[in-house]
Amino acid sequence: MHLSAPIYRLKRQARLMARRERIPLHEALDKMAIEEGFQSWSHLTSSTSTKKPVATILTQFEPGDLILVGARPGQGKTLLGLELASRATELGRKGLFFTLDYHEQDVEERFSSLGIDPRSGRHDMIVDTSDEVSADYVISCLELFREPVVAVIDYLQLLDQKRTNPSLDDQIRSLRRHVKATGAICAMISQIDRSFDLSDKPMPDLSDVRLPNPLDLSAFDKACFLHNGEIRMDQAA
Repeated sequence: MHLSAPIYRLKRQARLMARRERIPLHEALDKMAIEEGFQSWSHLTSSTSTKKPVATILTQFEPGDLILVGARPGQGKTLLGLELASRATELGRKGLFFTLDYHEQDVEERFSSLGIDPRSGRHDMIVDTSDEVSADYVISCLELFREPVVAVIDYLQLLDQKRTNPSLDDQIRSLRRHVKATGAICAMISQIDRSFDLSDKPMPDLSDVRLPNPLDLSAFDKACFLHNGEIRMDQAA
């Protein structure tokens, strides 16, 4: 069945509907799916993709990878990060999602848009919404696990918002050293500068990453960019 718009746009429309009608996001998503001719949002997502892009991305992850995930607002980078963490078991790993941008209810709503009931036990991951999230905080959490992990951090530009935290460049270097030493996989969600919207480029690249503070982007091994429903994975280093 052909959709009237890409899934990421339908999700955005559902979020606007939820705010406008003051209903839970999962109800708005189901309404949107019914308008598209499906029984529910989970029916829509399962019917329109036999192999989601996230499955292809996971196969490109290697132990010790530090990955940047970048997109403009509303393109689905947070949802992608959540799905990567929730499907870490496909790599035989524990999934962890650290966020400085969302609280627990926000995360539950994002799960709903993936067609997952966060209370159903269908995902085996840990979500951490602490205000203390930084590179040192993440590393201390990862050290608690003897099993290999996939950690997703949301998002890059907030890591040094506290003046007591090390510089952004120092934090990313610390994370890189840790994943290289332990074989962990860490994906860092990042904003893309609004100047990209004025360009004629079909997809962002590392030159479009918003950097309010200095950061050597060569610390990243891979970069994943999202735009207009497309996903591209590049070697960054």
